[in-house]
Amino acid sequence: MPESLEIGDRLLVVYDGRCGLCNGWVRWLLRHDRRDRLRFAASVSPAVTQLIERHADLLEPNGAPDTVLVFRNPLQTNEQLWIRFAGELVSLRELPQPWPIVAMVLGWIPSSLSDPVYRLVARWRYRIWGRLESCPLPTDGERSHFLQGPDAAGHNLDGASGSQ
Repeated sequence: MPESLEIGDRLLVVYDGRCGLCNGWVRWLLRHDRRDRLRFAASVSPAVTQLIERHADLLEPNGAPDTVLVFRNPLQTNEQLWIRFAGELVSLRELPQPWPIVAMVLGWIPSSLSDPVYRLVARWRYRIWGRLESCPLPTDGERSHFLQGPDAAGHNLDGASGSQ
């Protein structure tokens, strides 16, 4: 695992890859990320092991995060982390219009209301949207948006390689 994840100034969205709701949200973000502002990694991906260990207090007993984790500058001294509803909003702000405006309006909802609702949905997500047997593989067109980590030989396979 590299000491920093090379994703440029993009946000990194770490999600529960076995959650049907979480996968649906990631697919929705992928369709709307026309400005290439987001990168994704399932919480079980080797690419984010060090990052997940650093924030182990946000994990459920099964090892999955109990929330979406959205990072700017992951594993760097100026790392920023947004969780729960705030993580969803910061992701929306990176998308083209009208989504930043939608995020601004939704941002008026106080966290004293949005966080309990988020936790309730998170608690019931497997029962309502299902638990996948495994993380779905990205298509060839989506692969560059996902951090893949090192392969068995230790070569970095991050989707951020190339121009930033």
